[in-house]
Amino acid sequence: MSQDLAATRGVTEVEERSPSLLSRLLAETFGTFLLTLVIVGVLVYSPLNTVGGLGIALGGGFAYIAGAAAVGRVSGAHFNPAISLGAWLSGRITISSMFSYWGAQLVGAILAAAVLFATVPETLQTLLGRESRSDLFDSAVNGFSENSPLYLQTQGQAQFDWFPALLIEVIITAVLVGVYLGVNDSRSKIGYAPVAVGSAIAALTLVSWFVTNTGMNPARSTAAALFANNWGADGSGRQLWLFWVAPLVGAALAALFYRAFAAAEPEYEELEFDEDDEEDVDAVEKELVTAQAAPKAEVTTAEPEKKADDKA
Repeated sequence: MSQDLAATRGVTEVEERSPSLLSRLLAETFGTFLLTLVIVGVLVYSPLNTVGGLGIALGGGFAYIAGAAAVGRVSGAHFNPAISLGAWLSGRITISSMFSYWGAQLVGAILAAAVLFATVPETLQTLLGRESRSDLFDSAVNGFSENSPLYLQTQGQAQFDWFPALLIEVIITAVLVGVYLGVNDSRSKIGYAPVAVGSAIAALTLVSWFVTNTGMNPARSTAAALFANNWGADGSGRQLWLFWVAPLVGAALAALFYRAFAAAEPEYEELEFDEDDEEDVDAVEKELVTAQAAPKAEVTTAEPEKKADDKA
């Protein structure tokens, strides 16, 4: 009866307990590990293959879809600090959960880069004419100006400076976070949310690969920069700030825009009932019984008056 009462009062009862914070953090670590392993792995071994931007795009998209399908029901499948920021600003997680997610995502990304770094054969760096394993990660880092892929592809004849790189990173991250918030909305009837987000990652990678090597994910950018060990005056490590600032700004813009124009106010407040609330439920039941009995009392008092009038 309490369930029926909850329905009449516009209250939903939570039947399943939410995953613990530890479970969510492990899910985010796994998902970010998988995403970074594929994206950075394809880029590190790019001198040996000809997949280009299309291969990077498809790898990132498929990796997200696989990770989200596996653990999305646990953590929401962020795998990206920018998405976690958007989820917080849109009211879906708390700020403490957001910072916890950031930590888990950084751990997952760094672990993936560490695995790649440890498994690169020493003979490969010799064959490719590289002095160390860190040099192999140069192709996986995000950068602008002389570290832009366009600079390398055109042999220094063209490049993207910091402002175009910043603008592109803000826009692509805003689009990604907007897609995530839209397809994962509680009112959305889309049953293939991971596919939509993965497709967005693939498409946005194709747009931005020549510009910055596609950042869009501060955790992935940090992991690649750490193992590239290119922190000199003009090194990519000194440019890492842009690949934190731009994605976070883009995520904030997308979340605030979505909250202002796409999010609807809930018709009722969702409450969780536990054993301590039984007394409140009983009190509400008594109020409903009293309210239902009141009209009947009016009818019974009206009939004797009618009979008295007939006799007269």
